[in-house]
Amino acid sequence: MIDILGILDLLPHRYPLLLVDRVLELEANRILALKNVTFNEPHFVGHFPGVPVMPGVLIVEAMAQAGALMMLGDVPERHGKLIYFTGIDNCRFRRPVVPGDQLVLEVELVARRATFAKMHGRATVDGELVCEADLMSAAAEA
Repeated sequence: MIDILGILDLLPHRYPLLLVDRVLELEANRILALKNVTFNEPHFVGHFPGVPVMPGVLIVEAMAQAGALMMLGDVPERHGKLIYFTGIDNCRFRRPVVPGDQLVLEVELVARRATFAKMHGRATVDGELVCEADLMSAAAEA
């Protein structure tokens, strides 16, 4: 398990764009992570007033960040590397994510080359699928 301090050590993201709060499981080809959705996040001010809904693009970004944590897990000299989100295919949203939800992010490696990876991400709340997508990323020097 990786707590928030470990995540801050691995990812360059910071508030308000750090979207992973904890890693529950980490394997070479799979990660299970959490994002606690809280009302005080800045996007809820305007999305939508009176009916707060987490923007879908941020759900996808949370899956991509979990994937980056998985990819950095076995990279030597990882502090000099960045994982860039390079593509998304087959993205589907199934239901809204609202404050109070705990977003469970599961990302599995599909294919990997030296600096490129293709992953499949799934986001659930209370065991119910809210989003899934195929994600692509590339590693580069920071």
